[in-house]
Amino acid sequence: MVRVIETEQICKVTGADSINRTDRFAIHGTDLGILWDGGDGRVFVLFGDTFGEGWGGDGGGPNSADWRSNVLAFSTTRDLSAGLTLDGVVTRPDGTAAQVIARDDRPDEVTVIPNSGLAIEGLQVAHYMSVNRWGPPGKWTTNYSGLAISDDGGRTWAKPWSARWINRAEHDDPFQMCALTREGEHLYLFGTTNGRHGDAYLARTAVANLLDASAYEYFDGRGWRRDEFAAAPVIPGPVGELSVAYDVHLGQWLAMHLDDPGGAIVLHSADRLTGPWSPAEVAVPGHRYPGLYGGYLHPWSLDGPDIYYLMSQWGPYNVFLMRSRLDG
Repeated sequence: MVRVIETEQICKVTGADSINRTDRFAIHGTDLGILWDGGDGRVFVLFGDTFGEGWGGDGGGPNSADWRSNVLAFSTTRDLSAGLTLDGVVTRPDGTAAQVIARDDRPDEVTVIPNSGLAIEGLQVAHYMSVNRWGPPGKWTTNYSGLAISDDGGRTWAKPWSARWINRAEHDDPFQMCALTREGEHLYLFGTTNGRHGDAYLARTAVANLLDASAYEYFDGRGWRRDEFAAAPVIPGPVGELSVAYDVHLGQWLAMHLDDPGGAIVLHSADRLTGPWSPAEVAVPGHRYPGLYGGYLHPWSLDGPDIYYLMSQWGPYNVFLMRSRLDG
């Protein structure tokens, strides 16, 4: 079992007063910051709902403040001890940050939020969810989730219909908010129902079939089945904003996520993706960082005793780099 020895905040990554002065990209307020190795010498950093000039300064919105559902930045920072530098963003014609994963032209979609990302076989792959309605804190409903792909280094993205998990009327599909990872020749999805209060389930497919939702199989606790509703919980809820990666220093898989309403970002470890996963170890307590969420592991920090990851806070509505020292 992996233990968290200590945690500290390294820097503010986004915002006008951050080390990156992201107001120059029309990023005044944003959240999430999903990280993955792009395979081209860069780490991709994918943010959620983003606001520019006119942002209210406390939480998300208003939508009139140059709202984009998501924006994408890049980093080549290797020494994270001094902070995470953003080298640039996918831009609009005026040089400010563009929305990269498009919203659908449908009245029942309020935004398109990214959940995870991975570079695989020359493609950039991002998991996203089509949000139907925001509810009370930590609760929302989705229309569907899916995989978006880019073959030009993240500049443009497509959303194939074949790679979607439709949420039925009961809003209980277990793969609406997913974390991507790869082991061998399989792509794995850790999924939860919409919102932050469900268990996490596990799916996989051959890498060659990653864009065919009908080709996925689901872990039922003993083996793999074709029915996603036969999936058994592998990480007990409440699970929100899940990030999964292999730590070569510890020789363990790590799973980091928000525990809401527990009010903490927590960490689990396991020898295998199918588990058993260790009990939750608190990495960031909410009483020190009110309104925290996220917890996206940096892929270049998994070869030593320290892990780095991005955390959001709702009030400042911006993203922070965190460090935790682990003992395996």
